[in-house]
Amino acid sequence: MWKGYGLVLLSATGFAFIPIFALYAYDSGVTVTTLLFLRFALATLFFFLYLWLKEKNWKVSRSHLLYLFLLGGIFYMMQSSFYFQSVKYIPSSLAALLLYLNPIFVAIFSFFINKEKLTKHIIIAILLSFSGMLLVLGAPEGKIQPLGIALAVGAAIVYSIYIIVGNKVTAHVPSITASAYIALFAALSFFAFGIGSGTLHFQFDAKGWLPIIGTSFVSSVLAMLTFFAGMNIIGPTKAAILSMIEPIVTFLLSMAFLHESISSIQMIGGLIVLSGAMLVVTTKEHKPRKKSTSISA
Repeated sequence: MWKGYGLVLLSATGFAFIPIFALYAYDSGVTVTTLLFLRFALATLFFFLYLWLKEKNWKVSRSHLLYLFLLGGIFYMMQSSFYFQSVKYIPSSLAALLLYLNPIFVAIFSFFINKEKLTKHIIIAILLSFSGMLLVLGAPEGKIQPLGIALAVGAAIVYSIYIIVGNKVTAHVPSITASAYIALFAALSFFAFGIGSGTLHFQFDAKGWLPIIGTSFVSSVLAMLTFFAGMNIIGPTKAAILSMIEPIVTFLLSMAFLHESISSIQMIGGLIVLSGAMLVVTTKEHKPRKKSTSISA
């Protein structure tokens, strides 16, 4: 289990670098659509090159291919669109907070779909981590519109579905193979969107390639592989809760690279989030009784 916890935490750290890389990319004239397309296009090249060199059989069935298309080409596009649209109507801190409602939805969906137990420790960990997020992100300022809240909650729901479906697919498809196809379909979807909306262009400074490569390999290749691999070990609910340390790591990276400050209240909130994550790690798995382990005819 500790290997699974470590992999998910490593994944959260990789994803936490996204805002840092993005800011440097935007300063170089890279658009959001261009950054997202190149992020997944480069990741796709790496994944399939690795599969071609190392794996003998990396093909997937048509049914699994459909699920992988949904993960990369539909769910990721929807989640990103909902989230970035929501910040037009509500403060970004509130949008980020609502996005991290996803562990609650994952736990609920897992309860109904995967028959995963909603234990008292899991519920306490969710509430504890979410309360810490409130302190980390601070009280949002500005006018709040219901549409923005609906979009942000929608992003959390779509991401929760992404986690649930991803968990089912990676139970049958190797993590690196699943990551390769998800990255491929995500790249194709952003390419189509960029061409249709006119937001895809490559007229940016040469220094913009450095954060693009960082986003692709640190925040895509590394983060995606470790997340799926860790989730296969500890399950989707615990993986989602542990991923809530991502904004804490982002705050620390912002202090280191962007010289941003963090308040004492936010530091306390960060400790609370980490406490929630630690509760997940230290929660003992519920083992079945001996009499129920026998195989019935």
